[in-house]
Amino acid sequence: MLHLEHINLVVTDIPKALSFYQAAFPHWRVRGGGEGSWSGKPRNWLHFGDDYQYICFNDDGTGENRDLSGHQVGLAHFAFVSQNLDAVIRRLQQAGFEIDKPGAEDSYRKNVYFKDPDGFEVEFVEYLSDLPGQRNRY
Repeated sequence: MLHLEHINLVVTDIPKALSFYQAAFPHWRVRGGGEGSWSGKPRNWLHFGDDYQYICFNDDGTGENRDLSGHQVGLAHFAFVSQNLDAVIRRLQQAGFEIDKPGAEDSYRKNVYFKDPDGFEVEFVEYLSDLPGQRNRY
């Protein structure tokens, strides 16, 4: 069996990025960090997560993230499942982040999209059913 261990994001400012993800994941912690270089450019890095999953931030990013309304190759979004979507929304809004897009109306799930400080779109979803046929329908 495989599972996702981490996501590695290139950002412009680690503390700014961290403010978003700390609001979304108050139970996660900074696991470590350091300095290094990538292709000859110095950068700082930080791991934020729990003992099993984390997000790695690297601060050597320049330029803008891809236009999410366009069709360029690249990351569209990534998603996290929550048992309490309303609490996630509340924490993010209290931290100064607003909903970017509401999710689709569905009887078996609620979802919402936020953009982090570097323009990565993050979906949060709460499933209202444990039945795969209902959870995974389109």
